[in-house]
Amino acid sequence: MEFLSWKVEDKVAVVTINRPPANALSRQLIQEVNEMLNTFEHDESVRVIVLHGEGRFFSAGADIKEFTEVTSGAEFSKLAAHGQNVFERLESFPKPVIASIHGAALGGGLELAMGCHIRYVAEDAKLGLPELALGLIPGFAGSQRLPKYVGTAKAAEMLFTAEPISGTEAVQFGLANKAYPIDELLPNTLQLAKKIAEKSPIALKAAIQMLQYSKSASFYEGVKAEAESFGTVFVSEDAKEGIQAFIEKRKPNFTGK
Repeated sequence: MEFLSWKVEDKVAVVTINRPPANALSRQLIQEVNEMLNTFEHDESVRVIVLHGEGRFFSAGADIKEFTEVTSGAEFSKLAAHGQNVFERLESFPKPVIASIHGAALGGGLELAMGCHIRYVAEDAKLGLPELALGLIPGFAGSQRLPKYVGTAKAAEMLFTAEPISGTEAVQFGLANKAYPIDELLPNTLQLAKKIAEKSPIALKAAIQMLQYSKSASFYEGVKAEAESFGTVFVSEDAKEGIQAFIEKRKPNFTGK
């Protein structure tokens, strides 16, 4: 891959976006995100993915120069739909994905981050959807995901003014989980990832599926699906191991079976 690279340690894949100077999202980079998910979906050595950017930014947005190569509205719609599909796959991916955001996550960069399950941010990072400043609107589901995190009123303010908020504010408004000084960001993100990687892959997958139900299904449909999933997970070897480890007051060894 040209713009993504990774290393795996303690069942955590640290994926780095490296497309200087701003890690802008091009069609190729979006496709590489999709290919990365293909690589890790059935890789038992990876239980959690951490996504972060090399250099000054997480991702400062879509590749605006690439936009000039698109000549029709239909082609723009196709481009947007592809990005939406990849980020939807990210959000429903059966293994937790954590965004570690420093510098800026703007436009498509924030849309990529919002597709992740968890967001840790640098206190001084800038997060926003500045598309209206260009006479555009978000295309990778930003207008749909942002209100779910910050509420409709705050999302409207961010969209209409095209002004970003800080990492600290992102936590206050519910867009990010925690904010750290920049030099503490990645170490704390990795600490979280390793803690999650110790959990049962079967239970993690089921928990992600239930979170997805909570976003799209009715409460009745969600609790029904939860009950069914609870029964499936309960008879797994991991559940037996977890219960036995609790009784024996030891750390469980989950194998994903």
